[in-house]
Amino acid sequence: MPDFDLAIVGSGFGGSLLAMIARRLDLRVVLIERGRHPRFAIGESASPLAGILIEQLADRYDLPRVRPLSAYGTWQRTYPHVGCGLKRGFTYFRHDQGRRYCTAPDRANQLLVAASPDDERSDTHWLRSDVDHFLVQEAIPLGAEYVDETALDGLDREDGVTVHGARGGRPVRVSARFVVDASGPRGFLSRALHIGNRGFAGYPPTQALFSHFTGVARCDEMPDYAGGPSGPPYPIDDAALHHVFDGGWMWVLRFGNGVTSAGIAVTDALAADLQLADGASAWARFLARYPSIAAQFAQAEPTREFTWMPRLAWRAEVAAGEGWAMLPSAAAFVDPLFSTGIPLTLLGVERTARILEERSTPNSQLPTPKNRERLGVGDWGLGVSAWREYSNATLAEADHTADFIAGCYAALSRFDEFAAYSMFYFAAASFAEMTRRRGPAPACTRFLASDDEALAAATRALSPARATCTLNAVAAAVAHRNIAGLCDPAKRNWYPFVDAMLDPA
Repeated sequence: MPDFDLAIVGSGFGGSLLAMIARRLDLRVVLIERGRHPRFAIGESASPLAGILIEQLADRYDLPRVRPLSAYGTWQRTYPHVGCGLKRGFTYFRHDQGRRYCTAPDRANQLLVAASPDDERSDTHWLRSDVDHFLVQEAIPLGAEYVDETALDGLDREDGVTVHGARGGRPVRVSARFVVDASGPRGFLSRALHIGNRGFAGYPPTQALFSHFTGVARCDEMPDYAGGPSGPPYPIDDAALHHVFDGGWMWVLRFGNGVTSAGIAVTDALAADLQLADGASAWARFLARYPSIAAQFAQAEPTREFTWMPRLAWRAEVAAGEGWAMLPSAAAFVDPLFSTGIPLTLLGVERTARILEERSTPNSQLPTPKNRERLGVGDWGLGVSAWREYSNATLAEADHTADFIAGCYAALSRFDEFAAYSMFYFAAASFAEMTRRRGPAPACTRFLASDDEALAAATRALSPARATCTLNAVAAAVAHRNIAGLCDPAKRNWYPFVDAMLDPA
């Protein structure tokens, strides 16, 4: 018998949540962490879909202590010590180099899309050092074995899977029926199995520079961003706030403890111009180009060293094989422009959980006792069509997301096209959220409606990387999923929350 049924490499939120679910399925689980909690992690902005997935996973697998993380109100009441931020929507401001930002009379240089009706039901930003630490501490009492500060360097696949490495200078070997990689892009399985980076066709090479800060001013308190006599659909800073400019964009995510996550993602050409590898001095050079962004950060102080990522995008050649699988966060990474990372990972957790559920319980039900002894390694291997489907779905969603983001990068200098093309995301996301509220989605449902052939084809055809994208053309393409009142010129790029997104009736 292997030591464990399931070995999970990486104890971020995806790995820890999967460990909890596996324990509810009565599987023997080990959670292996290279570092030590609490530790810094990027990928901090969730979405309404992520909140719904947390609710549904918590309900299906009896995880009541996880469920409050699904919305800002319940999170704050239940776990005020776990850092998060209020995210009422998505805010975008278009900037020109050397000029202060000034709201255009028709708001053509900004885009605000509400994601929730109020603070209570709002989406959140996750202070990952807190959230990841909280979740791993929840997994341990449920019976997950946790081993940290363990550097794995390889695996063997004979009569199961054995991962090996070292902890504190001493060798470590752990055998399991199945291994899940939750360690992030270019992670353990990619290295151990020599899985190459296939990349994304037509995607621009991009880099990132980021840190956490205190003292970041609010845009709604700066005259540059005044929007006229009528108020916006939500406080513009209580959102995933994006500053958009030629060659890239900046995120500004506020947590409730006074810390703000901020960073820039830029093309290689702009990164070379800024000398992005220089860190703090490159950040200063960037701020010097955009006066209104510089004013927002005039009193800001970094709380940690800057992190430079010389390459953002990653796409593994395959996401599952004999005795192993990668969560989406390990299989691929695109760009955080539309907060896609957390919901994609949660979709992967949901799919993985369903497969484990089928493999570990009779008739796909949840009751105990389980029949572990009757399950051989091959039952969980690539021979099971579910793992092939998992790999295909995971990588197809990454490809579709990358193609969409590539179109957005192509339109950064043409903000009217950027705003129009973004409606593909908001229409697909809001429709998915509404249908999820009716009940768990079928397993075949894919992220951003990538399994809707007509909509996916229109997303490709109208990409600003390939053609001129107009609001009218996008409106026609998304009409059958547009429950949020999008693509309406009369709203002048301000889209408030509509009740249809909560109550489909």
